[in-house]
Amino acid sequence: MSTMTATQSAFLKYEESEFNYSRDNITVVSGQNLAAGTVLGKITASGKYAAYDNDAADGTQAAAGVLLSAVDASGADAAGVAVVRHAVVATEALVWGAGVTTQGEKDAAYADFKAIGIVARTAV
Repeated sequence: MSTMTATQSAFLKYEESEFNYSRDNITVVSGQNLAAGTVLGKITASGKYAAYDNDAADGTQAAAGVLLSAVDASGADAAGVAVVRHAVVATEALVWGAGVTTQGEKDAAYADFKAIGIVARTAV
């Protein structure tokens, strides 16, 4: 059995590329090993990012972006890049953390995305 790694072209369908407007440099909090395309939440207390978890109460319950490339922060905080505004992402190619188990939780993330200018839709 083979496994495939998500690529930016699989989940990122549009971004404002001038001056990297859609992207921000971020810090992924220690204890996370995240694949490209992971839906992120932003921890309120630290400003660091982790996998989105609609049931959390630390800020990660609001979807705040999508990770562009895999980041292994399992041993320590690690740098990454995320799309955080003015973009279109393909819903079927997004990667969800273990805390996201229902379509309702995904729909809540899509609503969060809309508020920050990220359109989440099925790729055509």
